[in-house]
Amino acid sequence: MKKKLLIFSCPILLFGHTIDFDSSLAKTLENNKGLKAKALDIEASKIDAKEAKGYNYGSLVFAENISRTNNAGYVFGAKLASREATFDDFGARYFMNNMDPNTGRPLEVAYTEPPDDLNNPGARTNFETKLTYKVPIFTGFQLSNGKKMAKLQILAKTAKYSYDKKTLGLEVLKAYNGAVASKEFIKATKKAKEATASFVQFANELYKEGLVTNIDVKQAQVYDMGVDAKMIEAKNRYELALSYLRFLTSDDTITDVASFKNIDVDTTSLKVLQNQADDNRDDFKWMKYNTDTMKTKIDFESSYKYPTIGAQLEYGFNDDSITSLDSDHDYYLGAIGLSYTLFDGATKEKKLEKAKIEYQKTKHYLEYMKDGIRLEVEKNLLTLEAKTKVLVQKRKAQNLSEEVLMQSEEMYKNHLINMSNLLMQQANQQKAQAETIMAKYEQSYAAGVLKVSLGQSLK
Repeated sequence: MKKKLLIFSCPILLFGHTIDFDSSLAKTLENNKGLKAKALDIEASKIDAKEAKGYNYGSLVFAENISRTNNAGYVFGAKLASREATFDDFGARYFMNNMDPNTGRPLEVAYTEPPDDLNNPGARTNFETKLTYKVPIFTGFQLSNGKKMAKLQILAKTAKYSYDKKTLGLEVLKAYNGAVASKEFIKATKKAKEATASFVQFANELYKEGLVTNIDVKQAQVYDMGVDAKMIEAKNRYELALSYLRFLTSDDTITDVASFKNIDVDTTSLKVLQNQADDNRDDFKWMKYNTDTMKTKIDFESSYKYPTIGAQLEYGFNDDSITSLDSDHDYYLGAIGLSYTLFDGATKEKKLEKAKIEYQKTKHYLEYMKDGIRLEVEKNLLTLEAKTKVLVQKRKAQNLSEEVLMQSEEMYKNHLINMSNLLMQQANQQKAQAETIMAKYEQSYAAGVLKVSLGQSLK
C-alpha cells in the first residue's frame, strides 16, 4: 500500500512547484475555460458583423431546373424560351388543312376547332440553366444600421470580456491570499505547538519535584491536544485553498504558494476615484455600447418608412438537353425593382415603438448603473480604510499578547500564576495572531476589490 501511495505521489513530488500571485493570475487568464467561452462570443459578434456587411454584395446563385410535362402552357412556354417554337406548335398545320379548295379561304372550323398540336402537345423534358445575381440598392438604411449594430456589439462584448478578466483576477486574489493565510495559520499553529509542548514538559518537571499538582500536567496536555486538532484543521484549509487555486489556474502541479500579495491602490479622494470609475469601468462601457445599439435599432426598425430598391441580373439557357448550351437558346434579364409597403396592419410601426421603449429602458439601466458604481466605489473605499485601521490594531494587539505570554511564562515558572492562567494567555496570543493573519487577508482583498471597482486590473 505504501508503495502504491509513493508511486501516485511521485508526479507531484517531481513536478510540484511554488507559485506566486502574478503567475497564478497569468495562468488563470490563459487557461480559464469560462474566459475562453466568452472570447468566442466576441468572435461570433465579428462573424455577425461580416454577415451584415456581406448583404451589401448581394447574392450570385446558380440554378439547374429539370422538368418534364405535357401541360400545353408549360410545353409551349419552354419551346418559346428556348427559341424552338414553330407555327406548327400554334396549330398552323391544322389551320392550313381546313381551307376551302374553291375559295382558298379558311373554313369556319379552322377558327372554331381547337388545334390538336397546340392543346395536346407531346411531353417535353426541359433543362433550365441560369445564373442569377441579386443586389440591394437601397434598403431604407436597414443594412447600414445593421452593420453599425453589429460593430457596437463587438465593442460591447469586448468590454464585457475585459471586465470579466478583471473580476476573475479578484477571484484569484481571494484564492491565492486565502492559501497564503492558511499557510500562515499552519506556521502559527506549529509555533503554538512548540510552546504547549514545552508547557507539558515543564509542568511534568515541576510535578516530579512536587512543586505543582498533577492537574497542571493534565491541563497542559489537554491544551496541547487541542493544538493538534487545530493543526489538522489548518492543514485541511490549506489543501482546500490550494485545490481551488489549482482549479482556477488549471495547473495541477501547484503544491505551495509564496508570500501575501499586497495590492497598491491610490486613495486620494472619493470624488477622484468615482470619476476614474466612470471613465475606466468596462462593465459601464459595455452598458454604453448596449445603449447605443438600442438607439441604432430605432433607426433599423424605421426602415419601413422608406421604399426598398433592388436589382437583378440573370443569364441562362433553356433546352431539351443539358449537354447543349447553344447561344441560340440563351437569354438574359436585367431588372430594377422598387417595393414600398402601404399597409401591414401596423406591425412594423409596433416594432419601432417597441425599439424606442427598449432604448429608454436601457438608458435608465445605464444611469442606474452609474449611480451604483459611484456607491460601490464609496463603499469599497470606506471598507479598505476600515480594514487598514483594523490591521494596525490587530498587529499591536498581537505584539502585546506576545509580551504578556512571555511574562506569564516567567510568572508560572516562579509559581506566581497557575497553569490555567498561562494557557489562557497562550490562547489569547494564538487568537491575536490568527486575527492578524485574517486582518491582513481582508485588507489585501479589500484593496483588490477597490482597485477592480475603479476599472483597474490586478496585473
